[in-house]
Amino acid sequence: MWFTLNICLYLSFSFILAASILRSDMCQLQGHFRLNGMYKNGDFIFGGLFDVNFLTVFPELSFRTEPEPPYCEQFDMESFQQAQTMAFAIDEINKNPNMLPNITLGYHVYDNCMMLGMAFRAAISLASGTEEFFSNQNCTGPTPVIGIVGDSSSTASIAISSILGLFRVPIVSHYATCSCLSDRKKYPSFFRTIPSDAFQVRAMVQILKYFGWTWVGLIYSDDDYGIYAAQSFHQEMQLFGGCVAFSEILPHDNNYRDIQHITAVIQASTARVVVVFSTPSFLIPLLDAVVLQNMTGRQWIASEAWATSLVNHAPRLFSFLRGTLGIAIRRGEIQGLHEFLLRLYSSNDPKNNMLRIFWEKMFGCSFETGSKETDGEQVKKVCTGQEDLSTTDTPYTDVSELRASYNVYKAVYALAHALHDLMQCEEGRGPFHGNSCADITNLKPWQLVHYLQKVNFTTGFGDHVSFDENGDALPIYDVMNWQPGSDGSIRVQAVGVVNEEAATGMVLTLDDDALYWNFESKQIPRSVCSESCPPGTRRASRKGLPICCFDCLPCRDGLISNTTDANECTVCPDEFWSNPDRDQCVPKEVEFLSYEDPLGISLTTASLLGTCFCALVMVIFTHHRNTPIVRANNSELSFLLLLSLKLCFLCVLLFIGQPQRWTCQLRHAVFGISFVLCISSILVKTMVVIAVFKSSRPEGKSALKWFGAAQQRCTVLVLTAIQVVICAVWLSTASPTPHKNNQYIRSKIVYECAIGSVAGFSMLLGYIGLLAAVSFMLAFLARNLPDNFNEAKFITFSMLIFCAVWIAFVPAYVSSPGKYAVAVEIFAILASSFGLLVAIFAPKCYIILLHPERNTKKAIMGRDTQKK
Repeated sequence: MWFTLNICLYLSFSFILAASILRSDMCQLQGHFRLNGMYKNGDFIFGGLFDVNFLTVFPELSFRTEPEPPYCEQFDMESFQQAQTMAFAIDEINKNPNMLPNITLGYHVYDNCMMLGMAFRAAISLASGTEEFFSNQNCTGPTPVIGIVGDSSSTASIAISSILGLFRVPIVSHYATCSCLSDRKKYPSFFRTIPSDAFQVRAMVQILKYFGWTWVGLIYSDDDYGIYAAQSFHQEMQLFGGCVAFSEILPHDNNYRDIQHITAVIQASTARVVVVFSTPSFLIPLLDAVVLQNMTGRQWIASEAWATSLVNHAPRLFSFLRGTLGIAIRRGEIQGLHEFLLRLYSSNDPKNNMLRIFWEKMFGCSFETGSKETDGEQVKKVCTGQEDLSTTDTPYTDVSELRASYNVYKAVYALAHALHDLMQCEEGRGPFHGNSCADITNLKPWQLVHYLQKVNFTTGFGDHVSFDENGDALPIYDVMNWQPGSDGSIRVQAVGVVNEEAATGMVLTLDDDALYWNFESKQIPRSVCSESCPPGTRRASRKGLPICCFDCLPCRDGLISNTTDANECTVCPDEFWSNPDRDQCVPKEVEFLSYEDPLGISLTTASLLGTCFCALVMVIFTHHRNTPIVRANNSELSFLLLLSLKLCFLCVLLFIGQPQRWTCQLRHAVFGISFVLCISSILVKTMVVIAVFKSSRPEGKSALKWFGAAQQRCTVLVLTAIQVVICAVWLSTASPTPHKNNQYIRSKIVYECAIGSVAGFSMLLGYIGLLAAVSFMLAFLARNLPDNFNEAKFITFSMLIFCAVWIAFVPAYVSSPGKYAVAVEIFAILASSFGLLVAIFAPKCYIILLHPERNTKKAIMGRDTQKK
């Protein structure tokens, strides 16, 4: 029953209330906010939101009465100057006959107290108006403001734009830099005359890149400005190739333990550069902790939010913050602003209570209710006993560093130019539906947004103002350096400029000589996790650490790196190799057995000696050709054998020197034919020895007739002709050719003769081996024949040497690289040739030259008779 009764009472009350509203033809304001502001009437009103006070006080709550609205304290002169700059710009526009003729601009400026709640209340008041009643049943009509300048905070701008953007109210911020506000889908009517954090971060990274600081710490405030800036910074550092050594958040509640943790991280880190994205209010507790812990040896990089802030210029911080580098928004000059600021009036009008607060808070003045407006100079004189404001040096009257105020000036003019362009519209050529123009008597904010997007003008200071598709202004920054003043204080000095150019991108210009470094060495500090890897090395990441922490490993043979901090070594082309420093590819050394090489000289000498020995033996045999020992050993075959050995020694010369096509073809052919001629002669000599022995027996008298001089010559010729045929077929089908071989030694090009056909080369060697094996077997069987000077014994010994050398040659040749393979082959030729020469002819020369008494038929036959 009680529930039903309550519902009935509620519905009855609601019906009565609705009926009373419907009967009324007035729209009533549902609530009021306590806001500090300035007001000037006009045909069109521009709104403004500024941080005139930076502390919000909330009265004590009581559940017995309606809560009192919060109020603001701690007046900020710089922000008040910004608000006055807006008033000056509107006043200047009203006086300009060429802009908005017959139109008077007004303004309504509110203090947001540097708090989101207060900023939101002020924005709602600007959008809805503050009139108690609105005489229109549908609550339609001209909007209270057609555009808003502000807010300076990114967080407040996000919240305000999210709501007012639904109604397309143009908002032009002079200080909100969060890159998130560039999202046109979320914030369709937001513009700004300050570059976004995306550009700010890129500008700061340009400074890091300029000085080679790849290992930096990051500290950012726990608000939208700091969080979004930190995200952009991480992305830009990855593109730059740098690393963030640590990333810490400054708490919004200034928690002591969090601050202590951050300072401990800074001290423990090897990073000497610390980048800070924060507003001064967040930063002060951290700087106080830095002073308490006497933390020196750090290079601070300031974001634009505090790069020029005097809040941090307390004497206790001088020794720690000197040398700080930062970027600041573009400094400008505004003609006539200083005089305007000095002509400050006060009023008791509630809408203009910001002026009254200025005099009360800053100069202790008090005003009685209902007093008339008084000249600021007179008020100043009454309150402080001084003549005018110009004698007081305050941030309010200081126009030497107009940065935020200059952006306010540009924002007001951007709205004014958009309104001026809107009024120049010709009916039938307008941008709206049906080529219509905006109705000046009922101007909608969204119509101004269209023209604001196309604004393009130049300020009196010479700066170009326009907006891109995201509502962002042309990015340009001053690079600031905190330097010690003559009085021991800190002065912020401009030392360079960073601006965005369409052709070249972000460009940094610095005056290196004007920089001050707060280090004992007075030199640029180093802040890298690992020193750069020089050319000739590559970077190898350390496991578990960022990419900026690495080791430098030398490039392997054949690979180079000719840049600093190369991630990979590059492979040299086939005919090039890395130099000893591994930073350049040089032509590979061409290796072959040359006549200038010590090994080539030695082998050439051995070849010529062997040839000379053969010639000497031939001379000896020719001179003693009629002696029994020469005649008994078949002198014709002996001379043929000496000739073939001489060819064997001389063919070595074809293996030495740079391979040519003709030398590659001749070397193996001459080698094969010479040795077959040599082995054929030995084979025939062996067969003759056996035939002679058998002919001495009754049953073998007919054996010798088969081994006459003609048969001997024919046998040698036939055996040699077979090798000639093998060589001819080989050379005609797959001829050996010069070849640059990179496989044996990768660092060198081995110039060698490719055999062309393995089968041809194998047949050549195999045929030689076959004849040598047959000769060895026959000589071995005849080694014990009874004779005073048994030729078969010497042939056996010579063929044993020959076979041993060539059997050992095969594995040695296969395992020898480059020119040493050729040297092994030459050594085998020389060794086997010398073996044959010494084993067969040395004993004979020994008897001929040293024991001529034994070189007689009687001596030879005598031993034979004695044995029998």
